[in-house]
Amino acid sequence: MSDWMRALANHYAGARRRFPRDDLMIVFDIDGTILDMRHMVHHVLLTYDRAHGTEYFYGLCVEDVDVHENQVEPLLLRLGLPETARCDVLRWYLGQRWTSAAILASHRPFQGVMDIIRWFQLQPRTFVGLNTGRPDAIRRDTLDSLNALGREYRVRFADELLHMNPGTWEQGVQDMKAQGLRRFREKGFRVIAAVDNEPSNLSAMARTDPAGEILFLHAETLFESGRREIPRSVGGSSYDITGLVCEQDVPRHVQLVWQGVNDRAAMASFLGSTVQWGECNVRRDPLGRVVLRDDSFASKPWGREEETLLLEDGLRVLAGAGKSIAADLEDAELLDQVLASFSGIAPERLCFHGNIEGLGEAGFRRLAHSFPGAVLQCPLDFLAPMLLGVPDKAREFLEILRRWGVNRFSLSWGMPSVRRNFEQLTAWGHEVNLRQVRDLGGFLQAALLLPRSLTAGFDFPQWGPARGVTARAPFIDRDLGRTYASTG
Repeated sequence: MSDWMRALANHYAGARRRFPRDDLMIVFDIDGTILDMRHMVHHVLLTYDRAHGTEYFYGLCVEDVDVHENQVEPLLLRLGLPETARCDVLRWYLGQRWTSAAILASHRPFQGVMDIIRWFQLQPRTFVGLNTGRPDAIRRDTLDSLNALGREYRVRFADELLHMNPGTWEQGVQDMKAQGLRRFREKGFRVIAAVDNEPSNLSAMARTDPAGEILFLHAETLFESGRREIPRSVGGSSYDITGLVCEQDVPRHVQLVWQGVNDRAAMASFLGSTVQWGECNVRRDPLGRVVLRDDSFASKPWGREEETLLLEDGLRVLAGAGKSIAADLEDAELLDQVLASFSGIAPERLCFHGNIEGLGEAGFRRLAHSFPGAVLQCPLDFLAPMLLGVPDKAREFLEILRRWGVNRFSLSWGMPSVRRNFEQLTAWGHEVNLRQVRDLGGFLQAALLLPRSLTAGFDFPQWGPARGVTARAPFIDRDLGRTYASTG
């Protein structure tokens, strides 16, 4: 867990309790704090080679850049460039590093920082301000590049919340940073935290806070100024969302689904939680019975020691506990028994998940006819390249699925470009489920996108032995002979 993020979370919670009606603001620097400037250095040096037909930077990786963006010469010395070449490269670098092309092409955020910003932007009466030493002359390029980076995280930076240097590069930056805090206060914001990678900037801002309301966070990336004592300050180098967001902070309007409720142990954990939806994998065993099981019998043969949970028994317990059920159907051959077994459960408490090859058009249409009001969910990982590459054709195909009765689409969280695919689907007005989330960090990142539903295993050690959920009063299921906790 990131201690500086936990310190920020605690400070924010305390400020919200003290000032419940105020507009709170967390202020971020940009370069070296939100953006990893090694990418800019790397990009501009490689463009030198391309423009001049040289190979001074052949094989140079981003990880090889270990100098501040204002101190590139030591890197050139280490790479063995002769003096004449060093001078020429430095002239090129200084002339190119803040061009529109360099800004748009080379900027990358530090891992996790956009999730942190997204979380604060979701909180009521909470704002993220930007306080940068960049000159105001590149305001439009700065906003365009940041919003392009933030789009897939659903982060948006507003022009009125961006304070820039009215002077030129490197002119009076410390005074400008202090002025930025005063300007935000004049606009009616209560600044409670400031994040910057330069200790000198933090020190200057600290002098504007005689009331001691601001927590100063040192992003320990690459910085020029020396370390110094700064009041009410913490430091760190990892933007770890698990250090900021607790179980109670998960957005409540995201429908959480507990995956793998297929045996007695998993069912006990699920029923002892506050998660309303449980996902069961419905399959037919070699004896022809419809059962709940994680793996297909084709991929994992059964054994004599295996204890199988019949669909009917599992449904009786889940329905009796007042839980909602997401059934992952292996194929259309199960439909006769599935329709009979689920017939007594209100459709609004049901979700049926199945792929196209397993259920087909007839299967989806049959479910839609039998359970009007239920969620019919189809995985779309196979369509992901088309969503971004040929969106018009993908959209036509989605409309075909909608006519079959599919009303929610599912994406695997670990899939490449999942955020961009999610953005595309939601922009078209589709409900989206994010699934196969493996750890707490991924769960929180996915939840911050505000999908309609989120499927996870909830095996999060960081949230303690209760697996991050709250137990309720017990009830006894006589058929299974076990005591569970009811959420009814």
